[in-house]
Amino acid sequence: MSHFHSVFFAVTAVITSVSATEYKVGGPAVGWRLPPINDTKLYNVWASRRRFYVGDSLRFVYGYDSLVVVEKWGFYHCDSRNPVAFYNDGETVIYLDKVGPMYFMSGVPDNCKQGLNMEVEVMNRPPVIHNPPPAIPNPPPAIPSPPEKTNPPTESKSGLPIADSATNHHAPPLFLSLAAYHHHETPSITHM
Repeated sequence: MSHFHSVFFAVTAVITSVSATEYKVGGPAVGWRLPPINDTKLYNVWASRRRFYVGDSLRFVYGYDSLVVVEKWGFYHCDSRNPVAFYNDGETVIYLDKVGPMYFMSGVPDNCKQGLNMEVEVMNRPPVIHNPPPAIPNPPPAIPSPPEKTNPPTESKSGLPIADSATNHHAPPLFLSLAAYHHHETPSITHM
């Protein structure tokens, strides 16, 4: 694969999704190697148990083998003569940049026939649904109340005005008793 394609795939993967996942093919312990004789579907079973999305990547770790990306026909016939891409560096990262099937196999035909191959289905990432914050209900419309009858403030024996509790809607719930103050006693707190 050309340098341009490698850079293009890397940039596409970064732009495509911040939440992309990199999968080590075969899992952390297995890697890309010839499967046991009784487990020739190992990699296809591994791939079928995962969801691969555009923007994700596959990390192939292998020893003395190779990795070939092929078309469907080449995959089913273990034929790597017309590869889409060929790698033999021992550790290859493939960026999944389009929706649809992708086919991977060993470049050694006998290894492919013994199960060193894998088909991956790449899907579009489901949209992230952001729930809008709950709407704050509008306060009920203010109903104008009829003007209240207010009495002029009366004065206490000390000459201080006394508020009428029926008309003073903004009075704090606690207030000092002025009567106690007038008699030179310690002010007391009265609860209403």
